[in-house]
Parts: sequence; C-alpha cells; structure tokens
Amino acid sequence: MKFVIAIIKPFKLDEVREALAGIGVAGMTVSEVKGFGRQKGQTEIYRGAEYSVNMLPKVKLEIATTEELAPKVVETIQQTASTQSIGDGKIFVLDLASTTRIRTGETDETAL
Repeated sequence: MKFVIAIIKPFKLDEVREALAGIGVAGMTVSEVKGFGRQKGQTEIYRGAEYSVNMLPKVKLEIATTEELAPKVVETIQQTASTQSIGDGKIFVLDLASTTRIRTGETDETAL
C-alpha cells in the first residue's frame, strides 16, 4: 500500500478530485495549508502598498491507495494540477505499513 500526499493550488482542488474519482480513488483527506517553496512567497499590492506574502495558501491531499494504483494517482494529480507555472506544488509517495477501518475492523487493502 502507498500513501500519496500532494500539495496543490487551491483552485485546482475540484478538478483534481474529479479526475481521481474517475480513476477509482474512493476517498481522500483534504486540508487547507500554508507554505512556501523555491519562490519564497510573492509580493502583492493592497490599496497601493506593496507587501510580501511569504506563506502561500495551498491544499494538501492525503490518499491511501494500493501499490498498483499509486503510479496512476501520481500521474493524474501531476497532469490535472499543473498550470505550468511556479508554485504548482509537490507530490510525495510513502510506504503505508497498515490500515484499519474503525467501523468494521477490516485491515490493509480491504480497508481502503
């Protein structure tokens, strides 16, 4: 099993969610987060004054998936979330040791 974590731009969330549902992803956890990468934030102008925003709003997706589906999940997120501009985000893939469904006690892939 794999645990996929993706940090994407907020306006891409609905498009990515629909694309993942289309390949068979049954569920995910979504969190609103802030952070920065290589761009170190950005400069914005508000009421004529320029100021620096060094923590940009992002959305974090967490998806537990099977070993077989993980590459397709990564590919789908990468293609759907891309705007071809700086700050599009990152995707991390981790090994997932175990999963347990609380309601039924099912474990591992049957719990997904």
